[in-house]
Amino acid sequence: MGPKLYDPLCSKTPGHGQPHTQSYWTETAGNAPADDGPVVEELGFDVAIIGGGYTGMTCAYFLAKEHGIRAVVLEANTVAWGCSGRNGSFARISGGRVPFAELVAKYGASAARAYFGEMKEALRTVKDLIADGQIQCDAMPDAVYKVASRPQHLEKLQREVDLFNEIAGYPARLISKADLEGIHGGEEAHGALFMPDGFALHPLKFAWGIQTLARSVGVTIHTSSPVTEWETRTGLHYLTTPGGIVRAKTVVVATNGYTHPSLNKAIKGRIHPVYSQIVVTQPLTQAQQDASIPGTGCMFDTHNLLHYYRRLPDGRIMFGGRSAVSGRDVANPRHEASLVDGLVSKFPVLKGIQITHSWGGWVALSRNSLPFAYKVPELPNTYFGGGYAGSGISFSTLTGKRLASMVAGNCQPSPAEFLHRVPDRFPSPVITRMGQRLTYAWLRMKDANS
Repeated sequence: MGPKLYDPLCSKTPGHGQPHTQSYWTETAGNAPADDGPVVEELGFDVAIIGGGYTGMTCAYFLAKEHGIRAVVLEANTVAWGCSGRNGSFARISGGRVPFAELVAKYGASAARAYFGEMKEALRTVKDLIADGQIQCDAMPDAVYKVASRPQHLEKLQREVDLFNEIAGYPARLISKADLEGIHGGEEAHGALFMPDGFALHPLKFAWGIQTLARSVGVTIHTSSPVTEWETRTGLHYLTTPGGIVRAKTVVVATNGYTHPSLNKAIKGRIHPVYSQIVVTQPLTQAQQDASIPGTGCMFDTHNLLHYYRRLPDGRIMFGGRSAVSGRDVANPRHEASLVDGLVSKFPVLKGIQITHSWGGWVALSRNSLPFAYKVPELPNTYFGGGYAGSGISFSTLTGKRLASMVAGNCQPSPAEFLHRVPDRFPSPVITRMGQRLTYAWLRMKDANS
């Protein structure tokens, strides 16, 4: 996590000019594109966007491209320093952590269908950005597999397939264990829910591609510029950074899992940061690839504490999952060991494999486990988007686009109305993290017995 671990609930800012945390992505991304350096004087803009990840960069890009609105992005460290540059690399029809069946039960078929349409639009937004910017981000062919870790999980997957088919009109299908041959091997693959849309990419190359696109339409990007104070006077926002103050009529908060409660009391407690960790193996032999993940699709399993994984272009395996609860515990080697145990449990042929990279980052949960893009009622001309729950590559880019539309005057650009509601607050961090620990323990017990 860089020279000093950032815990969003403990550290006031994510740093000031910190380099990217070392990862497989940073080692294979090449050189970062140019930005505008830190703020060094008092500046004025129509719109100030706090956070230089996917949401903030796409918001700035679409403000300029589609609405002709001048924006500045204020990034504490360097572009995509947070999870936009260190995530699990899946761009798919997803957003939040609510199963489609729950969406239908809670919000009704019509609202669930509208939300599914938003998730499809999110994936289209990613593909459009790649095409518009000719972004070279190692995009893989479309294929997403939710793999049944136990035979008894197939019945639930079939129900999900039926709902996708009947409610959303989407051609998901259940494939058998035999159908997975040549795609996914190992001991925990008893069939899968297959979605024909969604693909893996290089997340940092993608982020830098959006950065280049944004600057090409006149967006100003100030790195090494954390917002340390935020005042609002006579309808104007004054954002203090170490190098100067930025004045803006409108503010967009795009910090997601890296949002500290002290940034502004109006948005305090709207998200809860959850740490996710990734390991990458040494390159596999062809025999090891054939016995583990011979396919190139996006894979995740049916455990309650799920794992997500894929084969990388150079023959390594990337394998991720939930990890520490607090920043103090992130460096504990048991978390990496737990991921390796999960990897070997799936693919016994990889026992003893060398781990060459290990890193993590903070994803963000909302109280209802769905993303949001809303106008902050307590502040003039202020908008907040986030809450992707680890499914952020596609939905964060759409959220940036939707926020741009809201800034431009469309108060509800999404047909899924509930995405624009003010999210409920979490209890205090102490209570929330205590509940998270208890939940993890309960889910591990369920996974061990199902």
